Amino acid sequence: MSLSADQVAIIKQTVPVLQDHGVAITTCFYSNMLSTVPSLNSVFNHANQLSGAQAKALANSLYAYASYIDDLGVLNPLVERICQKHVSLYVQPEQYDLVGSCLLAAMKEVLGNALTSEIHTAWAVAYRQLADLMIGREAQLYKEEDEWTDWRDFVIARKVPETAEVTSFYLEPRTKNGERKPPLPSYHPGQFISVRMDVPQLKYLQPRQYSLSDAPRTEYYRVSVKRDSGLDPLHPDAPQYPGFISNILHDNKQVGDVIQVSHPAGDFFVDVAQELDKKRPLVLISAGVGLTPLLSMLKSLVESGSTQPISWIHATRNSSVQAFAGVVRDITQRSENVHAVVFNKFPSEGRDIRGVHYDHVGRMSLDKLDKERDLFLDRSDTEYYICGPESFMADMQETLVQYGVNPERVKFEVFGTGAMPNN
Repeated sequence: MSLSADQVAIIKQTVPVLQDHGVAITTCFYSNMLSTVPSLNSVFNHANQLSGAQAKALANSLYAYASYIDDLGVLNPLVERICQKHVSLYVQPEQYDLVGSCLLAAMKEVLGNALTSEIHTAWAVAYRQLADLMIGREAQLYKEEDEWTDWRDFVIARKVPETAEVTSFYLEPRTKNGERKPPLPSYHPGQFISVRMDVPQLKYLQPRQYSLSDAPRTEYYRVSVKRDSGLDPLHPDAPQYPGFISNILHDNKQVGDVIQVSHPAGDFFVDVAQELDKKRPLVLISAGVGLTPLLSMLKSLVESGSTQPISWIHATRNSSVQAFAGVVRDITQRSENVHAVVFNKFPSEGRDIRGVHYDHVGRMSLDKLDKERDLFLDRSDTEYYICGPESFMADMQETLVQYGVNPERVKFEVFGTGAMPNN
C-alpha cells in the first residue's frame, strides 16, 4: 500500500510536531518496546539508550523521513547505512512489525488526541512503506552473504596492544578439534564487523561495530579497539557511559576466548579494483582511532600495487596514543605515491621530532595544508574519506565543501547512532 497524495501532505504537516516532540516520542518508544520485549536489549546499544543518543538519532531520522516524504531519494545514503548496520545485527523482517506498532503507540501516548485517526493512518502507511523498502534491501544484502546469515563463534587468536588505549584483536573462526579452518570471506577495505558478547552487569548480550583495521586476510579478521571511558571531552561534566564491550575486551577477554562475530558489512569502503583502474587521488582524513578503516584502505591499495596519489592526514592527541604510526611511516617510505601529514596536539619534548613524528602542532586544520599536494584540490576526481569523532567529521566535511569539493566526493564513517549532527 502506497501513500496517497493527501497522506503525503499529512505527513509533511507533522514535521513541526516531530521537531518539538520527536525525542519524547522515541524515548517513550524505546522504553515501552524494550520492557515489553526484553530480548531486544541484545540488539540495541545500552550505553546509547542510557545517554539518550539512540532516541535522538531515531527522532532525527523520523524528522528527515517526514521532511523528504515526497523526495525519498535524498535519504538513500542514510537508508543504506541503516540497512548495512541491520544486517550486521541480523535484524529480521518480522521485527519491523513490532517496531511499527510500538512506534505508533508511542506517538499516541505522547501526542494524545492530537494524533487524529487520519494522522495515525498516514503514519502507519508511511512506516510500512519504509519498512518494506528496508526489508527488501536487507534481503538483497543477506543473499550476497550466501550462508553467513547469523552470528558465528570466533576465537581471539592474538591480542596485541598498539597503545595504552588501543588494542588489536586477531579473530579466527572457531572450529572443532582437528578441523581445518576455512578461508574467511573477503571484504571491502573500510567495512566493519559486529561483535557480540555477554555483559554480566546487564545480564544480556550486547553488540558493537568495529572497523576491520587490516587489509583483507583469509585466515583472520583484525579489529583495533579503543578503550571507551565514556567521557565526553566537549562536555566533561556530563554523565559518563563507559563502553561495556570495549572495556570487557581490554580487561577480560584473552587469547583463546570465544566471541560472536558477524559477516563484514558497511557502505564506507574503497573498491580496490576500481581504484586501480581509475587512479584518482585519495585523501584519507582521520582523528584518533578513526584511522582504523582508513588503514585498511591504505594497506589494501599499497599491497595491490596502487600508483594513485594518496594523502594520509591524521590528528592525534599525542604520540603515546597514536596507533600504527610506525606502520604508516614505513608505507610512506616505501611508496612514492603515498605521503602523510600528522597533527599532534601535544607533542612530547625530546621524543617527538617535527618532520618525522608529526608535521603540525595543535588540532587539525585543513587550512594549514598544501591545497594541491595534500588535498589534491586541483583534481575534480579526488575522493575524500573521513573517520573520527562526529564533530571532527562534520568540520572536515564543511571545510572541504567550502573549498569547492562536491559533497558526493566526501565519504565518512559513522558508528554509534549512525548519523552526523549536520546530516
